[in-house]
Order: sequence, then C-alpha cells, then structure tokens
Amino acid sequence: MESMKKILVLGAGRSSSSLIQELLNRAESNDWRVSVGDMDLDLAKQKCADHPSSEAFAIDPKDDTVRNERIRTSDLVISMVPAFLHPKIASVAIEAGVPVITPSYVGPEMAALHDRAVEK
Repeated sequence: MESMKKILVLGAGRSSSSLIQELLNRAESNDWRVSVGDMDLDLAKQKCADHPSSEAFAIDPKDDTVRNERIRTSDLVISMVPAFLHPKIASVAIEAGVPVITPSYVGPEMAALHDRAVEK
C-alpha cells in the first residue's frame, strides 16, 4: 500500500503562494506529494520551484477531464480557484470521497452540497 499522501492544490495565484510553500516545506517529513494545477502552467511550475515532492500541471478551462481525474486520485483537495468554481470541484471530490478545503465563504451552491458530503 502506498503511504505517500497526495495533496492537490488547484490554483496557483497570489493567494496560494504561502500555502504551497508551506506544504512543500513540510512535504518530505510528512510523506506528501503536492500537485499544483493552474491554467498557467508556468505559474504552477514557478510555485513548485522544482521541489522534489511537487508536480505542476495545466488545467484546461474547456475540458475538466484532467482536473477531475486528479481530484479523484488525491487524498486531499485544496481549492484556491475563484469561488464560483468551488461547487464543481467539490461535487467531483464528494463523489470520490476526497476531502476538500477552500478559503472561500460558503455560498448557496456549496451549502447545497453539505448533505451529500456528510453522507459520503
């Protein structure tokens, strides 16, 4: 059984900089693999800074296939994308039984997912 935990960070904008750095600082001692996805692959790579426990990948805004597969195969998803995208990400994660963290407020669409999340 693989012991390394896969942490998925979606969004590599300014608000995620400290988060990604802290995850990478703790990655080796906690046996974490940190994947950072963004529409701007170069930005995601910059945030990963060639850290050996990191991986950057591109998010295609017109095709959720890669993003959704990454969500399904992660142990934790941290959504740092704009708030209107959180419900789509959370829905995929709930179906896969993967916890999601987001720094955003809980709007009506996210609140509507609560019962499904608790049930899972």
